[in-house]
Amino acid sequence: MGSGHWSTNVYDAAENLRAATGSDAFDYTSRARRGDRSHWTAHPSLDPRGLTLRESRDSEEHPASLAIAVLFDVTGSMQTVPRILQTKLPELFGLLLRKGYTQHPQILFGAVGDATCDRVPLQLGQFESDNRMDDHLGNIFLEGGGGGQMTESYELAMYAMARHSSLDCHEKRGRRGYLFLIGDEMPYGKVKAKEVRAVIGDHLQADIPLTALIPELQHRYDVYFILPAGASHAGNPKVLATWRALLGQNVIELDDLGAVCETIALTVGLGEEAIDLQEGLSDLADVGSTATASVGRALAGVARRRSTGAVGTTSPRYEAPDGRLGYDPR
Repeated sequence: MGSGHWSTNVYDAAENLRAATGSDAFDYTSRARRGDRSHWTAHPSLDPRGLTLRESRDSEEHPASLAIAVLFDVTGSMQTVPRILQTKLPELFGLLLRKGYTQHPQILFGAVGDATCDRVPLQLGQFESDNRMDDHLGNIFLEGGGGGQMTESYELAMYAMARHSSLDCHEKRGRRGYLFLIGDEMPYGKVKAKEVRAVIGDHLQADIPLTALIPELQHRYDVYFILPAGASHAGNPKVLATWRALLGQNVIELDDLGAVCETIALTVGLGEEAIDLQEGLSDLADVGSTATASVGRALAGVARRRSTGAVGTTSPRYEAPDGRLGYDPR
Protein backbone atom coordinates (compact mmCIF):
# COMPACT_ATOMS: atom_id res chain seq x y z
CA MET A 1 0.00 0.00 0.00
CA GLY A 2 1.01 3.65 0.00
CA SER A 3 0.76 4.86 -3.60
CA GLY A 4 -0.35 8.36 -4.62
CA HIS A 5 0.19 11.76 -3.01
CA TRP A 6 -1.66 13.77 -0.38
CA SER A 7 -3.64 16.73 -1.75
CA THR A 8 -5.03 19.44 0.51
CA ASN A 9 -7.27 20.51 -2.39
CA VAL A 10 -8.88 17.07 -2.52
CA TYR A 11 -9.31 17.12 1.25
CA ASP A 12 -10.91 20.59 1.15
CA ALA A 13 -13.27 19.53 -1.63
CA ALA A 14 -14.44 16.56 0.44
CA GLU A 15 -14.93 18.77 3.50
CA ASN A 16 -16.92 21.29 1.46
CA LEU A 17 -19.13 18.53 0.05
CA ARG A 18 -19.83 17.20 3.54
CA ALA A 19 -20.70 20.70 4.73
CA ALA A 20 -23.02 21.29 1.77
CA THR A 21 -24.85 17.98 2.22
CA GLY A 22 -24.86 17.91 6.01
CA SER A 23 -22.85 14.69 6.07
CA ASP A 24 -20.73 13.59 9.02
CA ALA A 25 -17.02 12.99 8.41
CA PHE A 26 -17.62 9.74 10.35
CA ASP A 27 -20.61 8.70 8.27
CA TYR A 28 -20.04 4.98 8.86
CA THR A 29 -20.57 5.51 12.59
CA SER A 30 -23.74 7.51 11.95
CA ARG A 31 -25.18 4.80 9.72
CA ALA A 32 -24.16 1.91 11.99
CA ARG A 33 -25.71 3.51 15.05
CA ARG A 34 -29.09 3.63 13.33
CA GLY A 35 -29.09 -0.17 13.52
CA ASP A 36 -29.20 -2.59 16.41
CA ARG A 37 -26.04 -2.95 18.53
CA SER A 38 -25.93 -6.67 17.74
CA HIS A 39 -25.19 -5.77 14.12
CA TRP A 40 -22.33 -3.37 14.81
CA THR A 41 -19.19 -4.43 12.96
CA ALA A 42 -15.96 -2.86 11.76
CA HIS A 43 -16.04 -1.34 8.28
CA PRO A 44 -14.70 -3.91 5.77
CA SER A 45 -11.67 -1.71 5.05
CA LEU A 46 -10.67 -1.80 8.74
CA ASP A 47 -11.82 -5.24 9.85
CA PRO A 48 -8.86 -7.19 11.35
CA ARG A 49 -10.56 -10.57 11.01
CA GLY A 50 -8.35 -12.74 8.81
CA LEU A 51 -5.65 -10.08 8.86
CA THR A 52 -2.55 -10.94 6.84
CA LEU A 53 -0.30 -7.88 6.62
CA ARG A 54 -0.63 -4.12 6.73
CA GLU A 55 2.19 -3.05 4.43
CA SER A 56 4.23 0.12 4.03
CA ARG A 57 6.08 -0.29 0.73
CA ASP A 58 8.54 1.66 -1.40
CA SER A 59 7.51 2.51 -4.94
CA GLU A 60 8.63 4.66 -7.84
CA GLU A 61 6.54 7.48 -6.33
CA HIS A 62 7.86 6.86 -2.82
CA PRO A 63 11.33 5.32 -2.98
CA ALA A 64 12.02 5.81 0.75
CA SER A 65 8.71 5.21 2.52
CA LEU A 66 8.35 5.87 6.24
CA ALA A 67 5.63 4.01 8.17
CA ILE A 68 3.64 5.99 10.75
CA ALA A 69 0.83 4.20 12.60
CA VAL A 70 -1.62 6.16 14.76
CA LEU A 71 -3.92 4.03 16.92
CA PHE A 72 -6.37 5.67 19.29
CA ASP A 73 -8.77 4.62 21.98
CA VAL A 74 -12.39 5.22 20.88
CA THR A 75 -14.02 4.47 24.24
CA GLY A 76 -15.65 7.08 26.45
CA SER A 77 -14.11 10.53 26.41
CA MET A 78 -11.48 9.50 23.85
CA GLN A 79 -13.99 9.62 20.98
CA THR A 80 -13.04 13.23 20.30
CA VAL A 81 -9.49 12.27 19.27
CA PRO A 82 -10.30 10.88 15.79
CA ARG A 83 -12.43 13.93 15.02
CA ILE A 84 -9.50 16.20 15.89
CA LEU A 85 -7.15 14.09 13.76
CA GLN A 86 -9.58 14.25 10.85
CA THR A 87 -9.86 18.04 10.94
CA LYS A 88 -6.10 18.49 11.30
CA LEU A 89 -4.84 16.11 8.62
CA PRO A 90 -3.75 19.00 6.35
CA GLU A 91 -1.65 20.46 9.17
CA LEU A 92 -0.05 17.09 9.86
CA PHE A 93 0.93 16.64 6.24
CA GLY A 94 1.95 20.26 5.91
CA LEU A 95 4.50 19.82 8.66
CA LEU A 96 5.75 16.40 7.54
CA LEU A 97 6.09 17.31 3.87
CA ARG A 98 6.45 21.05 3.44
CA LYS A 99 8.78 21.38 6.41
CA GLY A 100 10.82 18.43 5.17
CA TYR A 101 10.54 16.17 8.22
CA THR A 102 10.13 13.21 5.87
CA GLN A 103 9.45 13.11 2.14
CA HIS A 104 7.47 9.88 1.93
CA PRO A 105 5.24 9.34 4.96
CA GLN A 106 2.73 6.50 4.84
CA ILE A 107 0.13 6.75 7.58
CA LEU A 108 -2.12 4.06 9.03
CA PHE A 109 -5.03 4.91 11.31
CA GLY A 110 -6.61 2.43 13.69
CA ALA A 111 -8.84 2.25 16.73
CA VAL A 112 -8.81 0.39 20.04
CA GLY A 113 -11.70 -0.71 22.23
CA ASP A 114 -12.11 -3.43 24.83
CA ALA A 115 -12.18 -7.04 23.65
CA THR A 116 -13.85 -8.15 26.89
CA CYS A 117 -17.09 -6.28 26.13
CA ASP A 118 -17.09 -4.23 22.90
CA ARG A 119 -18.57 -5.29 19.59
CA VAL A 120 -15.65 -3.72 17.67
CA PRO A 121 -12.50 -3.90 19.85
CA LEU A 122 -9.94 -3.40 17.06
CA GLN A 123 -9.89 -1.58 13.71
CA LEU A 124 -6.86 -1.20 11.42
CA GLY A 125 -6.62 0.79 8.20
CA GLN A 126 -3.88 0.59 5.59
CA PHE A 127 -0.64 2.55 5.29
CA GLU A 128 -1.47 5.31 2.80
CA SER A 129 0.37 8.23 1.22
CA ASP A 130 -2.67 9.92 -0.30
CA ASN A 131 -6.19 11.01 0.64
CA ARG A 132 -7.37 7.45 1.12
CA MET A 133 -6.17 7.80 4.71
CA ASP A 134 -8.97 10.34 5.23
CA ASP A 135 -11.40 7.68 3.99
CA HIS A 136 -9.99 5.10 6.41
CA LEU A 137 -10.20 7.57 9.28
CA GLY A 138 -13.82 8.38 8.42
CA ASN A 139 -14.70 4.68 8.28
CA ILE A 140 -13.61 4.08 11.86
CA PHE A 141 -16.55 3.10 14.05
CA LEU A 142 -16.70 5.27 17.16
CA GLU A 143 -18.25 2.69 19.47
CA GLY A 144 -17.75 4.60 22.71
CA GLY A 145 -17.85 1.48 24.86
CA GLY A 146 -15.11 0.20 27.13
CA GLY A 147 -15.12 -1.89 30.25
CA GLY A 148 -15.01 0.77 32.95
CA GLN A 149 -12.01 -0.84 34.67
CA MET A 150 -9.33 1.65 33.53
CA THR A 151 -8.06 -0.96 31.04
CA GLU A 152 -8.60 -1.30 27.30
CA SER A 153 -7.24 -3.74 24.71
CA TYR A 154 -4.16 -1.78 23.63
CA GLU A 155 -2.21 -5.04 23.86
CA LEU A 156 -4.37 -6.57 21.11
CA ALA A 157 -3.53 -3.65 18.81
CA MET A 158 0.17 -3.96 19.67
CA TYR A 159 0.05 -7.68 18.87
CA ALA A 160 -1.51 -6.96 15.47
CA MET A 161 1.15 -4.37 14.61
CA ALA A 162 4.00 -6.59 15.82
CA ARG A 163 2.85 -9.73 14.02
CA HIS A 164 0.86 -8.40 11.06
CA SER A 165 2.74 -5.45 9.57
CA SER A 166 5.61 -5.29 7.10
CA LEU A 167 7.64 -2.10 6.60
CA ASP A 168 10.17 -1.43 3.86
CA CYS A 169 11.78 1.29 5.98
CA HIS A 170 12.67 -1.45 8.46
CA GLU A 171 13.26 -4.41 6.17
CA LYS A 172 15.28 -2.57 3.52
CA ARG A 173 16.95 0.23 5.47
CA GLY A 174 17.01 -0.95 9.08
CA ARG A 175 14.96 2.08 10.16
CA ARG A 176 12.04 1.70 12.51
CA GLY A 177 8.66 3.15 11.71
CA TYR A 178 6.62 5.10 14.28
CA LEU A 179 3.69 3.82 16.31
CA PHE A 180 1.61 6.25 18.34
CA LEU A 181 -0.95 4.93 20.82
CA ILE A 182 -3.34 7.62 22.05
CA GLY A 183 -5.37 6.82 25.12
CA ASP A 184 -5.98 7.33 28.82
CA GLU A 185 -6.11 3.83 30.29
CA MET A 186 -3.86 0.81 30.85
CA PRO A 187 -3.41 -2.23 28.62
CA TYR A 188 -4.27 -5.67 29.88
CA GLY A 189 -1.24 -7.57 31.16
CA LYS A 190 -1.22 -10.21 28.45
CA VAL A 191 -2.36 -10.83 24.90
CA LYS A 192 -5.08 -13.44 25.35
CA ALA A 193 -5.10 -16.30 22.85
CA LYS A 194 -8.90 -16.55 22.87
CA GLU A 195 -9.29 -12.84 22.03
CA VAL A 196 -6.70 -13.02 19.24
CA ARG A 197 -8.59 -15.97 17.78
CA ALA A 198 -11.97 -14.21 18.04
CA VAL A 199 -10.89 -10.80 16.74
CA ILE A 200 -8.07 -11.57 14.29
CA GLY A 201 -8.31 -15.30 13.66
CA ASP A 202 -4.78 -16.32 14.69
CA HIS A 203 -4.46 -19.51 16.72
CA LEU A 204 -1.94 -18.91 19.48
CA GLN A 205 -0.78 -21.81 21.59
CA ALA A 206 -0.79 -19.69 24.75
CA ASP A 207 -1.31 -16.17 26.03
CA ILE A 208 1.62 -13.77 25.52
CA PRO A 209 2.77 -11.57 28.44
CA LEU A 210 2.78 -7.99 27.22
CA THR A 211 6.33 -7.54 28.49
CA ALA A 212 7.40 -10.30 26.10
CA LEU A 213 5.60 -8.67 23.14
CA ILE A 214 6.87 -5.11 23.63
CA PRO A 215 10.49 -5.77 22.51
CA GLU A 216 9.20 -7.51 19.40
CA LEU A 217 7.06 -4.46 18.60
CA GLN A 218 9.93 -2.07 19.34
CA HIS A 219 12.15 -3.95 16.92
CA ARG A 220 9.93 -2.63 14.12
CA TYR A 221 8.54 0.61 15.58
CA ASP A 222 9.58 3.54 17.74
CA VAL A 223 6.57 3.28 20.09
CA TYR A 224 4.96 6.21 21.92
CA PHE A 225 1.96 6.51 24.21
CA ILE A 226 0.21 9.91 24.24
CA LEU A 227 -2.04 10.73 27.19
CA PRO A 228 -4.00 13.90 26.34
CA ALA A 229 -5.72 16.39 28.60
CA GLY A 230 -9.50 16.19 28.67
CA ALA A 231 -9.52 12.40 28.81
CA SER A 232 -11.15 10.67 31.78
CA HIS A 233 -7.84 9.50 33.27
CA ALA A 234 -5.55 12.32 32.18
CA GLY A 235 -2.69 12.64 34.65
CA ASN A 236 -3.61 9.42 36.45
CA PRO A 237 -0.40 8.25 38.21
CA LYS A 238 -1.22 4.55 37.89
CA VAL A 239 -1.82 4.83 34.14
CA LEU A 240 1.36 6.84 33.64
CA ALA A 241 3.46 4.49 35.79
CA THR A 242 2.18 1.46 33.88
CA TRP A 243 3.01 2.87 30.47
CA ARG A 244 6.40 4.16 31.64
CA ALA A 245 7.21 0.68 32.91
CA LEU A 246 6.47 -0.61 29.42
CA LEU A 247 7.84 2.16 27.18
CA GLY A 248 10.28 4.04 29.37
CA GLN A 249 10.34 7.74 28.59
CA ASN A 250 8.30 7.42 25.38
CA VAL A 251 5.20 8.43 27.30
CA ILE A 252 3.96 11.89 26.34
CA GLU A 253 1.60 13.91 28.54
CA LEU A 254 -0.20 16.47 26.39
CA ASP A 255 -2.06 19.31 28.08
CA ASP A 256 -3.99 20.29 24.92
CA LEU A 257 -6.04 17.61 23.18
CA GLY A 258 -6.14 19.76 20.07
CA ALA A 259 -2.35 19.52 19.69
CA VAL A 260 -2.24 15.80 18.89
CA CYS A 261 -1.34 16.20 15.20
CA GLU A 262 1.38 18.76 15.88
CA THR A 263 2.84 16.51 18.59
CA ILE A 264 2.96 13.53 16.22
CA ALA A 265 4.56 15.59 13.44
CA LEU A 266 7.29 17.05 15.65
CA THR A 267 8.02 13.67 17.25
CA VAL A 268 8.64 12.28 13.77
CA GLY A 269 10.73 15.31 12.85
CA LEU A 270 12.88 14.82 15.95
CA GLY A 271 13.22 11.10 15.30
CA GLU A 272 14.27 11.66 11.71
CA GLU A 273 16.80 14.27 12.90
CA ALA A 274 15.23 16.80 10.55
CA ILE A 275 14.76 19.35 13.36
CA ASP A 276 15.56 20.06 16.95
CA LEU A 277 12.72 21.07 19.24
CA GLN A 278 13.19 24.82 18.84
CA GLU A 279 13.18 24.50 15.06
CA GLY A 280 10.00 22.44 15.28
CA LEU A 281 8.29 24.98 17.50
CA SER A 282 9.29 27.71 15.05
CA ASP A 283 7.70 25.66 12.28
CA LEU A 284 4.47 25.50 14.30
CA ALA A 285 4.47 29.25 14.71
CA ASP A 286 5.18 29.63 10.99
CA VAL A 287 2.07 27.62 10.03
CA GLY A 288 -0.09 29.55 12.48
CA SER A 289 -0.50 26.82 15.10
CA THR A 290 -1.64 27.90 18.56
CA ALA A 291 -0.24 24.72 20.12
CA THR A 292 3.40 25.78 20.36
CA ALA A 293 3.57 26.00 24.15
CA SER A 294 1.73 22.71 24.73
CA VAL A 295 3.85 20.80 22.24
CA GLY A 296 7.02 22.29 23.69
CA ARG A 297 6.12 21.08 27.17
CA ALA A 298 5.03 17.65 25.92
CA LEU A 299 8.18 16.98 23.90
CA ALA A 300 10.83 18.53 26.13
CA GLY A 301 11.90 15.13 27.48
CA VAL A 302 11.87 13.47 24.05
CA ALA A 303 14.02 16.29 22.68
CA ARG A 304 16.54 15.99 25.51
CA ARG A 305 16.98 12.28 24.91
CA ARG A 306 17.37 12.82 21.19
CA SER A 307 20.02 15.48 21.73
CA THR A 308 22.05 13.17 23.95
CA GLY A 309 21.70 10.20 21.60
CA ALA A 310 19.78 8.19 24.20
CA VAL A 311 17.23 6.98 21.65
CA GLY A 312 17.19 6.37 17.93
CA THR A 313 15.12 4.91 15.12
CA THR A 314 17.67 2.35 13.96
CA SER A 315 16.28 -1.10 14.68
CA PRO A 316 17.92 -2.73 17.72
CA ARG A 317 18.81 -6.38 17.96
CA TYR A 318 15.68 -8.20 19.12
CA GLU A 319 15.72 -10.69 21.97
CA ALA A 320 12.36 -11.35 23.60
CA PRO A 321 12.75 -11.15 27.39
CA ASP A 322 10.98 -13.21 30.00
CA GLY A 323 9.32 -10.75 32.33
CA ARG A 324 6.13 -9.73 34.06
CA LEU A 325 4.27 -6.51 34.34
CA GLY A 326 4.41 -4.72 37.67
CA TYR A 327 0.61 -4.61 37.85
CA ASP A 328 -2.19 -7.11 37.41
CA PRO A 329 -5.10 -5.70 35.35
CA ARG A 330 -7.23 -8.77 34.72
